[in-house]
Amino acid sequence: MILELDCGNSFIKWRVVHDRDVSQILAGGIAGDDRELLQALRERFAQGLSFCRLVSVRTDEETALLVAALRDGFAIDCLIAAPSPQLAGVSNGYDEYQRLGLDRWLAVVGAYSLVGRACLILDLGTAITSDFVERAGRHLGGFICPGMPLMRNQLRTHTRRIRYDDVMAERAQHSLAPGRSTAEAVERGCLLMLRGFVSTQLELAREQCGEEVEVFLTGGDAALVAEWVPAARVMPDLVFVGLAIACPLPSARSC
Repeated sequence: MILELDCGNSFIKWRVVHDRDVSQILAGGIAGDDRELLQALRERFAQGLSFCRLVSVRTDEETALLVAALRDGFAIDCLIAAPSPQLAGVSNGYDEYQRLGLDRWLAVVGAYSLVGRACLILDLGTAITSDFVERAGRHLGGFICPGMPLMRNQLRTHTRRIRYDDVMAERAQHSLAPGRSTAEAVERGCLLMLRGFVSTQLELAREQCGEEVEVFLTGGDAALVAEWVPAARVMPDLVFVGLAIACPLPSARSC
């Protein structure tokens, strides 16, 4: 069984796939930190893990500590995705290719590998990223802006009278009518900002890449956007598609 990890700044997304058929997902989840991840793995996969591949946007020191813990706890080696100027027919569009976030890069590679034509990748998490890829596989760059969690938390943090819990936030998102409470006003205002951003990205994608653009939605808030882009592909595990390309198995060295 192969362990796959997407190590972000806020949490770790993980899944375990079959070593002979990686499309067969055996388990998965989200861990708040290394300890929570290791505990979840011990409870379900104390034995049987044969390999690990991971992408990390953490510091080298933090990533090394996690790799060491996995090696000590489960006797597995880890392949670590690395930046590259080109991969699987996609050319990195950053002036300094090493500066493009690895999770973004792997999502771009994963998306293009699935369709082989122009695409727009929207990752809707704590922050929102958009990336444009033209038909021939040239990455044109993209945009980064605050996502729903960041917008909400900034208002809660810097405005004393804005106080409401996550349950109220979720209820408020069921409509875009003018808010009749603070929670509704904030949540629906942020949703409208999000919808405006997404609409602009679609327009730019058609300008930059042509009319036939495949749209991919990934990240925790992808479902919020899906109804606005009915033709889009919602793929929560898009980064893992790129990770499998960047770190093919078997191998014994860092990719």
